Amino acid sequence: MKFRRKSQVTAEELDDASQPQEPARGPFDAEDLPDDGVTRADLGSLLIEPSADRELRLQVEESTGKVQAVMLAGPDGALELRAFAAPRNGDLWSEVRPQIAADMTRRGGTATEVEGPFGVELQCQLATQLPDGRTGTQHSRIIGVNGSRWLLRATLIGGPAREPETAADWEHVITRVAVRRGEGAMPVGEALPVSLPDNARKVQPAQRTAQETGQQLTQPTGE
Repeated sequence: MKFRRKSQVTAEELDDASQPQEPARGPFDAEDLPDDGVTRADLGSLLIEPSADRELRLQVEESTGKVQAVMLAGPDGALELRAFAAPRNGDLWSEVRPQIAADMTRRGGTATEVEGPFGVELQCQLATQLPDGRTGTQHSRIIGVNGSRWLLRATLIGGPAREPETAADWEHVITRVAVRRGEGAMPVGEALPVSLPDNARKVQPAQRTAQETGQQLTQPTGE
């Protein structure tokens, strides 16, 4: 048997080592976040990578002052992010997806299951009244990602929902999100708390436009 000294490295191995490594793809668990040199906005349960052409907003419930969701808004659409407690090694997204679709149907809209870059997602359409009184159609894509004791629900609104083939940049934003579940026990389906930074822009639900709001969809619920 012929042994090779550790110092002897083949040309193929050298070539592989010189190739740039593909960046890790999320969404990530906050405890497993790669050392990518990115400073993310720390919103408690959600860590969001800043984007120069998108505004970070927090949707706040006026009566309670609690943050309901995180939104990134751009000129061509928006992305709403929410995180929920989930069972370890479970598939909460498969459980709640029919609930969301049924709620959309009850409201007179449609929800179609489609295979997307994150697995099965819902592509939705809902009639809505425009500011000028006319009736329009609101498009959204609802994406669910199961994590370690958490579920991230990402809703694309506007352009990236109407034309999914042009939404790669928005989808990339989702892959850069990290979720901080925390160690405490929580009921399955309960929303993970979002912190409100001092410099954040508050957006009251009643003040949001039809394109920005997205659907107020069924939250995941546990047994």
